[in-house]
Amino acid sequence: MADLTHLRLERPSAGVALLTLDNPGMRNAMSDEMTSSWVAAIDELAADPSVRAVVVTGEGSAFCSGGNTSWIASEPDASVDQLRSRMMPFYRAWLSIRRLEVPTIAAVNGHAIGAGLCLALACDIRYAADGARLGLPFNTLGMHAGMAGTWLLPNVVGPAHARDLLLTGRIVDADEALRLGMVSRVVEPDGFLDEVLATAAGIAATAPIASRLTKIALADGGHADFESALQWEALAQPLTLATADLQEGIAAAREKRAPEFRGE
Repeated sequence: MADLTHLRLERPSAGVALLTLDNPGMRNAMSDEMTSSWVAAIDELAADPSVRAVVVTGEGSAFCSGGNTSWIASEPDASVDQLRSRMMPFYRAWLSIRRLEVPTIAAVNGHAIGAGLCLALACDIRYAADGARLGLPFNTLGMHAGMAGTWLLPNVVGPAHARDLLLTGRIVDADEALRLGMVSRVVEPDGFLDEVLATAAGIAATAPIASRLTKIALADGGHADFESALQWEALAQPLTLATADLQEGIAAAREKRAPEFRGE
């Protein structure tokens, strides 16, 4: 793995990868260097069959303050086409976490703003430290939302709450984010990352084939309709029933011990 800039990739426990946005002086804004490192790290994780869960967090007091938009303000004469040619690769780079077939968790340790919140929304699960603040204040800065914010936010909190948050641009605290369904749990800052990593380790200990298929089943809001869900499950469940992991899971339950799944 090449050296990463403004990003750390660690393996804190078996099957768990931890990605830490590491540019605290800029509140973990998405620099060009961080963006390149992110793409390289996601490529590595996607190719590693030992990875069973991925956690994303930020170094310091912020999760991520969003995109580094200073170049936009510095180029007032740039054409729409020039700006689009820069924005689309930026979006795709950061949203590449969605192509991982293993569960992903955003450990929102502090402020998650704009594109930084979009990154968290692109993960499967979000936990927030008490004191974190989250929002998409694009309109208050004079710009339209980006990085799939107008798709990701409604998908997570529903259309009514998404309209409220996007049109007002207001920032919410962790407790309100929990009420809105933006995050699944609020945890005290002390021990926050340890608790999230313990949850990730629990996910990593489940049967990996079943875990991957469940993630795929739930992607993009889930199945189109009830019948589609039945048809998918009638194929996906037998696929897992034919695995050695299923036999291990049943044996472990009978023997009252923790299963040791191998992804086979």
